[in-house]
Amino acid sequence: MGNLAHQPNQQPASAAFDRLLHRYQQVRALSETICAPLQIEDYVIQSMPEVSPPKWHLAHVSWFFETFLLKAYLDDYRTPNPLYDYLFNSYYETHGTPFPRSQRGLVSRPGVEDVYRYRRHVDQAMGELLTNPPEAHADEIHRRVELGLQHEQQHQELLLMDIKHILAQSPLHPAYRSDLKPAVQAHGERLRWHSFDGGVKHIGHAGEGFAFDCETPRHRQFVEDFQLADRLVTNREYLSFIADGGYARPELWLADGWALLGQTGWNAPLYWQRRDDAWYEMTLGGLGELQLEAPVCHVSFYEADAYARWAEARLPSEAEWEVAAEGRPADGNFLESDHLHPTAPGSPHEGPAQLFGDVWEWTASAYRPYPGFRPLPGSLGEYNGKFMSGQMVLRGGCCATPQAHIRATYRNFFQPSMRWQFAGLRLARELR
Repeated sequence: MGNLAHQPNQQPASAAFDRLLHRYQQVRALSETICAPLQIEDYVIQSMPEVSPPKWHLAHVSWFFETFLLKAYLDDYRTPNPLYDYLFNSYYETHGTPFPRSQRGLVSRPGVEDVYRYRRHVDQAMGELLTNPPEAHADEIHRRVELGLQHEQQHQELLLMDIKHILAQSPLHPAYRSDLKPAVQAHGERLRWHSFDGGVKHIGHAGEGFAFDCETPRHRQFVEDFQLADRLVTNREYLSFIADGGYARPELWLADGWALLGQTGWNAPLYWQRRDDAWYEMTLGGLGELQLEAPVCHVSFYEADAYARWAEARLPSEAEWEVAAEGRPADGNFLESDHLHPTAPGSPHEGPAQLFGDVWEWTASAYRPYPGFRPLPGSLGEYNGKFMSGQMVLRGGCCATPQAHIRATYRNFFQPSMRWQFAGLRLARELR
């Protein structure tokens, strides 16, 4: 996921640090709340190389604060274990040699209790730092704490993605939580189109507030007139694609996607199961009947692109998506909604619905730097820029994204074959 950020300079006062400490405590507590339903064995499993054990997530986000704040700005800070700097480093090659990602599930020690002790150790030290920040470094400390909190919010979503994949490996289909809020049953509505005028548009983040460096700078981009579907593609519609041989028709697929089908045998979205004459879906609430009017989820870019071609449409570019979303409130089905699964749109609605929340929307845009992009200096600028190859952009957030974390300019990115994230699609087409 996109990581590491840009924050406009400001002069934080004592009251600002009091608010920052309070927010720090809230964000850190939420990560532990997310993990509270887990059994101890759940914390240590790595179900595929892209998934990290939950205890690793909890330790890594603490490592971030320790590495980029406590060791740099808190006098006499001592780490509980110097080897944590190696074990919980994710990708920061300029900082040191990271422990191999694919081997995170092989590390039984430190245990879960040790990881929670590590978190408490870091939290106590961060409280000391934020209560009395050195004046000479106050601006940079404020920026880095904000960055660290945004980073932890990303890992809160990753935690839920990874927990779902971990539990889905069991034939018992265990529920992460049995008390999730049920979705309101909805009747299918005919897909409608909204038209948008083209021209020279301004894309990217500008002004106040936090943004990751990859969202900047704001720049001009020409967009042709286009239409955008008023809602996301549903499970019912995707079933029609399957029934029409969508996974067996090479003319619908990009070459890399068709080759991937041959290797994987995919014939439906991830977590779908067919039993007798019915489809079921593994969710964080366990295995249940497929909700036909809910947005289709856990599809790769290749599947999204093939469906769009089958539907005689296409995926929107990220610029088109941002033009449609700009100025709209970032309301929707987010982590706080407590569904932890995409739901059907409310009715009625004006303009495109579900632009925010429910599922990350694949776009047709490669994850590349904006004109004039400059990463942050040092290790903090390493994460985003070096992944600007071989990835596709997704927009809008999902049902596991903290609502305060999302905005219209947010650029998420994944490799086109990935589908364990909460990813779906919306159709676009040229103006008719």
